[in-house]
Amino acid sequence: MYLEELVENVQIENDKIECKARLNRGDVVGWLKTIAGFANASGGEFYIGVEDKTNKLIGFDRIEADNERNYFNNQVNEHLVPRPQMAISFVRYDIKGKERFIIRVQVEDSVIKPVILKYKNIPAIYMRRDGFTNGATYEEIIDMSVKSKNTQYDILTSEIKYDASNYTMLRNFYAMHNDGKELTEKVLKSMGFYDEDGFLANGAILFADDYHDRKTEVQCSVFSGFNKGSERIVTINRFNGNIISVINYMMEFVTQRMNHSMIKLGDTRKNIDAYPQRALFEGVINAVAHRDYFLDGTQIQVDMFKDRLEISSPGSFYRGERLGKTYDLSGIISKRRNELIASVLVKCNVMEAAGTGFDKIVEEYREKNEAHRPYIYSSSDHFTLVLPDLTYMNGVEDSSVPNLTFVPIENGTDYDDRVLSFCYYQAHKVSEIAEYLGVSDSTYLRTKVLGNLEKQGYLESSKLSRATYYKTNREMVTVN
Repeated sequence: MYLEELVENVQIENDKIECKARLNRGDVVGWLKTIAGFANASGGEFYIGVEDKTNKLIGFDRIEADNERNYFNNQVNEHLVPRPQMAISFVRYDIKGKERFIIRVQVEDSVIKPVILKYKNIPAIYMRRDGFTNGATYEEIIDMSVKSKNTQYDILTSEIKYDASNYTMLRNFYAMHNDGKELTEKVLKSMGFYDEDGFLANGAILFADDYHDRKTEVQCSVFSGFNKGSERIVTINRFNGNIISVINYMMEFVTQRMNHSMIKLGDTRKNIDAYPQRALFEGVINAVAHRDYFLDGTQIQVDMFKDRLEISSPGSFYRGERLGKTYDLSGIISKRRNELIASVLVKCNVMEAAGTGFDKIVEEYREKNEAHRPYIYSSSDHFTLVLPDLTYMNGVEDSSVPNLTFVPIENGTDYDDRVLSFCYYQAHKVSEIAEYLGVSDSTYLRTKVLGNLEKQGYLESSKLSRATYYKTNREMVTVN
């Protein structure tokens, strides 16, 4: 069986396709350079489990496929800087009655170039050309470097002329946060708001009174429980407008819906907000300032849960450290992704001139217990600030549902992903799983869903009294 039988429109001789039967552990550079080369050129597809030259399917069983994918990910994270944007998926097929998998890696044209392969402390830059990957030429490296300096969306010049009358909201916002001072043309021009010919920078357009396109879109939601999957959605609103209106909208959305409580301090009573206003404002400003405006079709997400608020912004920390989950907000270092937008917000006195401004958030929560500590987690395509609800006494629940990746399950169902996520941190009995899924405690759930997951090794069961509890086998899944 061959790749072209499994994947439509695939071409054996194509400079955007590369196949490997197995990842060579003894020659990591030999295949990593292909990934770097695709990212430095115009992208491509990399297939693992497919014989080179012939495109014959070799494939893996499901355990081998998962191990190969994990090894690939680890090597990319360790040796490629910055990590290329990629989509990794499993492609299933049957041969002689047995299921097999190949791994497809879709590598995008990197926004930040060059992508550097660093192995044994020796850096190298590769380029994909005419079906082969070789070292980049001096001219190609210079070209990539020059283009990389101009990859910030907001500083590129547009074809729209500056009109002072179209920036009343920005001027009012500036005055509000600068003791009534006026935002002058001199200040705008010094920041690069528009050029000598009066043409606006892309970032300046996002502040215009009449801006209503989707580059600034936000989605604000309220959930009745602790996660997106298990509970009813109370509210979900979308909004797009200029940056000032987006900031105001997010602040008003949370402020109008968050909880309040009264606490007694001696002979007086004090009102406590779920989220301190200064911490909330810093979180909103950072989401706007560090958003990747190149990523169309995305939005800032503001999600309110029973125990916390999550503010997620498209794009990982720009040229900063790779983060999983960290409580050390003060130690985060990230360069500005949007020089102009950040400069405007600094001039408006709502953003720190240096650093992320997370120190103010830490200060607001300094007197709180461990369960009420704010934190951040970041992936390759977004970063999220989590603010615990100070009116929820238990703090952020440890049973929050993670996003998981795993090899497709034989005879699987649409419920598999949610069940494995729900049972990852904590074992649950059938009635709890049924309630989480919003289904009845049925024979179908017990046999076709839970029984199959246990049979395939994805769930482990144990009995307590008369109840059976299910826990996800962590060796079979990966947390995103």
